[in-house]
Amino acid sequence: GSGARLEPSLRARVDAGTLRAGELGGELRRLGAAESEARRAAGEAAERMTSVEIEQARVESEAAEARRRLEAAGTDPGPGDDREALVAAAERLERRRETLGQVNPLAREEYARERERLDALVAQRADLEASLAELERLRTELDETVERRFTETFSAVALHFEEVATTLFPGGGGRLRLAEPAGDDEDGGSLGIEVELRPAGKRVARLSLLSGGEKALGAIAFLFALFLARPCPFYLLDEVEAALDDTNIARFVELLRRYRDRAQFIVITHQKRTMEAADILYGVTMGAEGVSQVVSRRVSREQSVETPALVPA
Repeated sequence: GSGARLEPSLRARVDAGTLRAGELGGELRRLGAAESEARRAAGEAAERMTSVEIEQARVESEAAEARRRLEAAGTDPGPGDDREALVAAAERLERRRETLGQVNPLAREEYARERERLDALVAQRADLEASLAELERLRTELDETVERRFTETFSAVALHFEEVATTLFPGGGGRLRLAEPAGDDEDGGSLGIEVELRPAGKRVARLSLLSGGEKALGAIAFLFALFLARPCPFYLLDEVEAALDDTNIARFVELLRRYRDRAQFIVITHQKRTMEAADILYGVTMGAEGVSQVVSRRVSREQSVETPALVPA
């Protein structure tokens, strides 16, 4: 049914989310390294810009002082050498100031460029972190959905199994139970299902300890429990009762008759007792010319398989 198709879809989405989360984690680590490098470059650019601004301020201060001294020397002339030295110093400081004026915009541009790169990386990292958080939320939600639906389905199958086992093991019964995780595995990854059956007059035993016929009955009980928990329009059973004796075949046939109105059963069998429960028989026969032919017969429920009613199929 739709529920049966949904679990694999949910699991695929969980697996895809886990893979994407791993990819985002790697991308976040790469961005973290790039962001650290961008912060370092921006810091160095800021230091260079600050250093240039300090040097520019010092040169401007010295140039202003030189100009002031030249103005003072113009009103109070001193020795010629002193005036020439002041003029040379003022010119040198002016050239230095002009040079710093050209460097300073470059430092500001470098800082602005590194800062813009850093801001872009920070924004990208924030987007990735938000995506990763959403994936983690989705994965948690899907895990919870898978676990809930598994629990619901298992409970339904276990209930039907007890019902069917009572029919197949009169005076006995059976049950399903979840197997404990193996070893130190705590995530439920190795969780399994154990089948326990109690034939009449015997103790409860696991499926592996039963006889071949009892195992076959247990498998049939499990199949029918699944059918009842997840109904489908038809079911195909391929010689599931081949290992059963006549008594147990009669119990199997009873199941077919009990649930024949809920679904169509297509049974491959060599057992006459099973054929007696069929509405229509299909057989393959070899003709005189060695050519296989499919023969069909509709069987009246009041008739045995030995005298089928001949009805066009």
